[in-house]
Amino acid sequence: MSENQKKVWVTGASSGIGKAIAEKFAKENWKVAISARREELLNEIAKDKNIFSYPLDVTDLKRTQDTFKKILGDFGDIDLVIFSSGIYERKLEKEINVENIKQTFEVNFFGTINSVKSVEDYFKSKKNGHITIVSSPVGYRGLPKSTGYTPSKAALNNFTQGIFFDFKKYNVMVTLVSPGFIKTQLTDKNDFPMPFLKSPEYSAEKIYNGIKNKKFEIIFPFPIAVMYWIFRILPNKIYNFFISKFVNR
Repeated sequence: MSENQKKVWVTGASSGIGKAIAEKFAKENWKVAISARREELLNEIAKDKNIFSYPLDVTDLKRTQDTFKKILGDFGDIDLVIFSSGIYERKLEKEINVENIKQTFEVNFFGTINSVKSVEDYFKSKKNGHITIVSSPVGYRGLPKSTGYTPSKAALNNFTQGIFFDFKKYNVMVTLVSPGFIKTQLTDKNDFPMPFLKSPEYSAEKIYNGIKNKKFEIIFPFPIAVMYWIFRILPNKIYNFFISKFVNR
């Protein structure tokens, strides 16, 4: 390993966007620590010489903190973290399923908070580093038949915006990633047309380039970015009419 080789920790890395991100950074000669619950899939990805497996359930704060300490001990330093753990149960989203909502928040929101907490002291003491959180454009406005996933992403968006200011004082960059429809195991559960559907590899390229350019918000593809920019500024009356007429069918 080169002394100048940069190091990144990626959660949610056993499949989908997280896996594609890990492979992209490894290809760019970063040393990559990958975490997720599915150890066998992590070990398969870690056959790459630049990727190293650290199995983890991010809903366990102590284990998340211990895992980061282990990575730090093995790597000696971390330049960047990318937190992309997430779940989505489409069939359970159509009604108010309290247990599903709790579980979705436990992984998507609190799992990310656990991950950020585990690196907080390190980056603040180092006075350098970069925290990237993978959320979704759906977190910007409420949508029908999404009683857990959309609210969890809304909370995540708000959290990320808030900690941007907190970490900036320590020279630590925070980035919010909002991918549109990406073909993964999560989106395969959808039973509706997904406009501008892209591959995980496309997503990884956009994220890599956005991080390289130190953007706060990385939202893609471009048509989705434009659509949600419009959604965010529409008055509630107009937005509610549009969604009721064209989406909530």
